[in-house]
Amino acid sequence: MSIRHLDRLLSPASVAVFGASTRPGSVGATVWRNLRAGAFTGPIYGVNPKHSMLDGVPVYARVSQLPAAPDLAVVCTPPDTVAALIAELGALGTRAVVVVTGGLNTEQKQAALDAARPHRVRLLGPNCIGLLNPHIGLNASFAHCDALAGDIAFVSQSGALVTAVLDWTRSRGVGLSRLVSLGDHSDVDFGDLLDHLANDAQTRSILLYVEAIESPRKFMSAARAAARNKPVIIVKAGRAGNGVKAAASHTGALAGSDAVYDAAIRRAGMLRVDTLQELFLAAETLARFRTNRSTELTVMTNGGGAGVMAADAAARSGVALAEPGTALLARLDAVLPPTWSRANPIDIIGDAPVQRYVDTLSALLTDPDAGAVLFVHAPTAIVRSEDIARACLPLVRGHTSRVMSAWLGDAAVAQARKLFEDAGVADYATPEEAIRAFSMLQTYRRNQEILTETPDASQNPAPDAAAARGLLANAIAEGREWLGEQEAKALLKAYGIDTVPTVAVAASTDAAVAAARELGYPVVLKILSRDITHKSDVGGVRLALADDAALRDAVRTMQEAVASTRPGARIDGFTVQPMVQRPHAQEVIVGASIDSVFGPVILCGQGGTAVEVVADSAIALPPLNRALAGELVARTRVSRLLAGYRDHPPARIDALYDVLMAVSQMLADLPQLAELDINPLWVDEHGALALDARARISMKPVAGAERFSILPYPTQWVRTQEWNGRSMVVRPIRPEDEAQHRRFLESLDPEDIRMRVFHSRSELPRSELARLTQIDYDREMAFIAEARDENGGTETLGVARTVSDPDNVEAEFAIVVRSDLKGQGLGTLLFERLIEHAKHRGLERLVGLVLRENTRMLKLSRAMGFEADAAEPVDSGLRRMVRHLADTTPAPARLRS
Repeated sequence: MSIRHLDRLLSPASVAVFGASTRPGSVGATVWRNLRAGAFTGPIYGVNPKHSMLDGVPVYARVSQLPAAPDLAVVCTPPDTVAALIAELGALGTRAVVVVTGGLNTEQKQAALDAARPHRVRLLGPNCIGLLNPHIGLNASFAHCDALAGDIAFVSQSGALVTAVLDWTRSRGVGLSRLVSLGDHSDVDFGDLLDHLANDAQTRSILLYVEAIESPRKFMSAARAAARNKPVIIVKAGRAGNGVKAAASHTGALAGSDAVYDAAIRRAGMLRVDTLQELFLAAETLARFRTNRSTELTVMTNGGGAGVMAADAAARSGVALAEPGTALLARLDAVLPPTWSRANPIDIIGDAPVQRYVDTLSALLTDPDAGAVLFVHAPTAIVRSEDIARACLPLVRGHTSRVMSAWLGDAAVAQARKLFEDAGVADYATPEEAIRAFSMLQTYRRNQEILTETPDASQNPAPDAAAARGLLANAIAEGREWLGEQEAKALLKAYGIDTVPTVAVAASTDAAVAAARELGYPVVLKILSRDITHKSDVGGVRLALADDAALRDAVRTMQEAVASTRPGARIDGFTVQPMVQRPHAQEVIVGASIDSVFGPVILCGQGGTAVEVVADSAIALPPLNRALAGELVARTRVSRLLAGYRDHPPARIDALYDVLMAVSQMLADLPQLAELDINPLWVDEHGALALDARARISMKPVAGAERFSILPYPTQWVRTQEWNGRSMVVRPIRPEDEAQHRRFLESLDPEDIRMRVFHSRSELPRSELARLTQIDYDREMAFIAEARDENGGTETLGVARTVSDPDNVEAEFAIVVRSDLKGQGLGTLLFERLIEHAKHRGLERLVGLVLRENTRMLKLSRAMGFEADAAEPVDSGLRRMVRHLADTTPAPARLRS
């Protein structure tokens, strides 16, 4: 990932257009006209050997004739000229190029990347519309119109949608901060732009139109970082698709690519919507309501019909309407007619005067249990809508993050709507639209909560990973793609998942009877065949066989059924297992598969033989912890059955979470694990029990933590060591450390804090504390040193932190040790760990900004091999300490396949 030179791409000081012309309908003419017609104040150079003048300004024949290196070049020339132009521009000093040209073949695209690499030139496109930055009047595109300046960024893989959004936003007065068409995104992609826009002060929300993601780890890392700072809202095309390809396992069939995209978007803390209209609706809602924590809604309306429509929309969207409490009912009784609804929606009756609106709204806003308030008004002849709005303004101005409005109608409510909007209240055309917006807010908030989770591969006891690897290795050595049922259950047992005892026997009646007698009747008989994965489909499962006679008959009929339905299948024998009786158990499926984009995924849902027909399943990306496992289960319908009903007591849901976390650990530990089905998994008040399992293996690695789209908690960096006679653990920080980290920061002397962050504060906001403990290990590291305190609890002794740039070239370090422990070598120990980690990451250098008066840190830095940057101004008050770690030769660029 890289934000290198994206400032020149998105906010250039000068632009050159290659292929500029006046030929009607040509791309070069349109780009030239758009640039010239806008408010961009920097130099604009035209380059075309066929012209000497365009619109009264000189045109240059080639790159070498340009009076200066442009920050940005827009290339609209034939495909076979693109690579050479990029090479010349890079040598001149240009660092950003938009390749509008379409039709480049694979070799030409790679040639363009090869030409850009030596000069670190950034390429947007090819085959793109271009980009717009309305704040500087830049329209470097061949779009049909300009954009209004605003604070919403829109990035799209579809050029057609770029022009549609331009038209849509202009007609509705919506302003944009940046608008970027990615085209074929050979270089600059979603990850790069998310990194840049996350820190762009002119961008409040980031909107994406996505057709496909090709660098999932990069995308997820950038998306998670951006979503911590501002709303990221996404339309992902292809929700319907052409269906899921035939899969050998239930999990493979259920884990369709769109469901996996949903899981990735959720895990990254973004919000997915279905239409362009919803894209901007969500942006406006989150801009005003992002801090609103209400989980319920109260509808206030002057019309019963509008209230019913709002209630219906809430029921469809899963939005809970608040139940009015006794105190609120009493207050509303005092200001409303006796015939009012006395329920939510609050119907204040169509003849309501102005004061009734004010009194009702005041009562609702005074009661925190009323949640968010949706103000719905239909115009009447009794009182003007504008008068109602003016009277309510003093109330709504202080509660703009809690009030939504729907002024129904057009001209009669236009002024009232404007008054509320000017006061900062989000207004919606209909009650249904407002309910949809509130539902989006709830989904966004849940996704943000998921974003804060930072699990390791599992929180279960350590598995017998060596035994599991041995099972897979044996199958691979034998050239088998599937583990046998006994092997699959042995795999589960290695990871602590309880299974039903199973005995494999030869394909004979006597062998099956002998096994059944040893296990005890009743038993279950299953066919054992390397060619049959779904045994029930061929009559290969018989349940509750009570005695020898029933078992002998089952063997005969099963052999006949299999011979009829799968005549070519090789019969390896039978498996016999006891018939377990757990009348309250729910059948659940837990599985894993490998997505072609995001890698390993985990599935949970209602199990059984009709699993695809029932279609009750949810998908999550590993790694999982208990909270994430709970969120995954909660998205299934079977979770309501697991909660208990009638004579069925609540299931031990923690046992299901344990299974899900164990599967997460399997995916991290076993690179050859390609698919896993645990179906059915019985879950009841006694726990979880796997009755059947299938596992497919791959000859080449497809899983493993290194192939996760989200980097797990890096347990390999957890170390215990002795320091000054104390046993101490030095480990990466995690979200659960928030309270302990607050205590550590509160224990520091104010002067130590000033030396560290260059100013003193009496209190650290919770949002900033969360940011310090909820880090992305793909681009940050924070090591804490902790030990037992005198009460047996844990305390933090010191923290060392690095934050890498998205290029993974440079990381800034910071170290702080508890004030009473300074000068005892802990800072040196933490510094050594940071340097070791930075080298492991392949960083080129570590840097730190240190106050000149902080002589202790300057001395420590020099002792650790750092040198002061001579370019740092003497009067800055800071020293920039630098240590070089690695070779600076850039890695070769490769065209995305």
